[in-house]
Amino acid sequence: MRKLSRREFVVFSGALLGSPLRSVSHAQDVRTAGNLLSGGFPPERLASVLMSRENWNPFPTSADREGWNALPGDVRKSLIAHGEELRGSSWQPLPAVLFLEYGRNGNRSHYERVRDGRRAQLASLVLAECAQGEGRYLDDILNGIWATCEETFWGVPAHLGMQKAGPGLPDASEPIVDLFAAETSSLLSWTDYLLGPALDSVSPLVRPRIRLEIDRRILSPCMNRVDFWWMGLDPKQGRDLNNWTPWIASNWLATSLLVEANVDRRIAAVHKALLTLDRFLASYHPDGGCDEGPGYWFRAGGSLFDCLELLYSASRGAIDFYQAPLVREIGRYIYRAHISDRYFINFADAPAKVHIAGDLVFRYGTRIGDKLMEAFGAWAAEQNGWLPESGESIGRQLPALFNLSKIKSAPRRQPFVKDAWFPGIQVLAARRQEGSITGLYLAAQGGHNAESHNHNDVGNFIVYADGRPAVVDVGVETYTAKTFSSERYKIWTMQSAYHNLPTIGGVMQSAGRAFAASDVSYRADERVVELSLEIAHAYPKDANLDSWRRQLSFDRTRNQIELRDNYVLTKSVPRITETLMSACPVTQSAAGELTLDGSSFPSGKVRIIYDPSVFSASIEEIRIEDSRLKSSWGDRLYRILLTAEKPGMRDSWTLRIVQ
Repeated sequence: MRKLSRREFVVFSGALLGSPLRSVSHAQDVRTAGNLLSGGFPPERLASVLMSRENWNPFPTSADREGWNALPGDVRKSLIAHGEELRGSSWQPLPAVLFLEYGRNGNRSHYERVRDGRRAQLASLVLAECAQGEGRYLDDILNGIWATCEETFWGVPAHLGMQKAGPGLPDASEPIVDLFAAETSSLLSWTDYLLGPALDSVSPLVRPRIRLEIDRRILSPCMNRVDFWWMGLDPKQGRDLNNWTPWIASNWLATSLLVEANVDRRIAAVHKALLTLDRFLASYHPDGGCDEGPGYWFRAGGSLFDCLELLYSASRGAIDFYQAPLVREIGRYIYRAHISDRYFINFADAPAKVHIAGDLVFRYGTRIGDKLMEAFGAWAAEQNGWLPESGESIGRQLPALFNLSKIKSAPRRQPFVKDAWFPGIQVLAARRQEGSITGLYLAAQGGHNAESHNHNDVGNFIVYADGRPAVVDVGVETYTAKTFSSERYKIWTMQSAYHNLPTIGGVMQSAGRAFAASDVSYRADERVVELSLEIAHAYPKDANLDSWRRQLSFDRTRNQIELRDNYVLTKSVPRITETLMSACPVTQSAAGELTLDGSSFPSGKVRIIYDPSVFSASIEEIRIEDSRLKSSWGDRLYRILLTAEKPGMRDSWTLRIVQ
């Protein structure tokens, strides 16, 4: 099998409510800038407000039996039962050849599955020991700690493009900090905090080993380097940041606050983390829209919240950014992008179905005083069975456990926001009526083709009916080496021809910041929502486009969405094809009419009406083998191709989607 080049290993993945009668024209790319977090808390002020490591007790330790015994009996029983299932289990090895598999054939899931399983196993044993408090799981925990400390690299093979030696095996002489090295550091830091004296009773060398490994792998590299791209502190790099920054920062902060013994370096680490978070916030627009999508929000905006909670707790509330408008808008994005149940707007690499960390959403809503967000989080927590999943990081499981009584007593419901418009990322969402899934739902986007986790999809849209998918964005398959390489746009799910977009004489959209929407306008009132944009610049020159004006109009009264495309060519092309991707079986019900046979549409089937004198229709069935796509769509998708042969040099076409 072909080995991948160094370039192919480099990871370049990272990720407002519309008022009635509001009209917006987005003419320029304006980002939030400044030092919202670090500016108000320089090191000298941090020194005055941060609690000492010894005095900061964010959650009951294992020795605090009153604190753990206060959890509901069924919760403690569940934690202990899970620990009992794992007691005496072996720790699956992580051999070098498994690590090398990514470089040899591009598979990243095999190594990550074993690695993630080991982390979840350790976290579950730690929580079981805390819940029971009898030392029953300490030997297994010791084995887990030791096995983790013996690993050469705490991260994953896909991220080795960060090390100077390049891809292959990890260079033990150059610790690099990726997402999962930081997650591991946090896990061991919480383990040390929760079980400290109990670990000492097993061996006085266990905790010093934890701290040695944490310092050399995480704390020292983070303090001594500025060239980790996710920090945003190296002026030579100059790239937008994504979920990596708050995700790593949340674990770096937890580690620094819990483990760092040097007072001055602890303060310096917190301040440097604030600087990196400010760089992350500088990449956001004031509307709080996440260009990585809702699935990544939980490690973008959600991890920002983790950071803010750690700071709030460790300063007794003195470090409080929850009234900052940008922080509030970033939080609200998650329910404004929600469609129904687990379905969310899923442009770019985001999945259509998202696991909702209900407790996190609830607590974020509480902090910013948003009752709708609170209720959404409580609803999601109930759907998840109240308890956090065992695979979730321990830093999120702990607050979820000790927040149970509050969230269980809170009102809970899905938000079903009527309109949302994010001018910064140029994303529209609208449903027929506030607070209900009945009828059609439209989401559409402009933007550009260099977004975080980008697909070539400027002008793409999706339609749901009664809260279920009709015309869809496919999403992305399971990540491989190819996903974040120079071959990314050879993957079918990334191409505009597999989005709800036109293909001009066989030419698709191209990747890059220059390939973007222009002249974007939006308006909404009680009856109609409209988005209009020019998408010709998203295509290369050989598409022979002078203009392609796309207008989407959602008539709520008639429960009808109209797509109007006006184009002007610079040179004739043999054909133009309009693609529509569907999650439903498609039948030709009449001339100029296709029916989406969604059995879950209580208000009736969805029909696509087109001009048969312009278009000939064909339907391709796409069988789904990939597990990630299966989790959203099941075994198959359907690709509708409406083809206009020998189109004129200019024309105007209309498609209607009705229910």
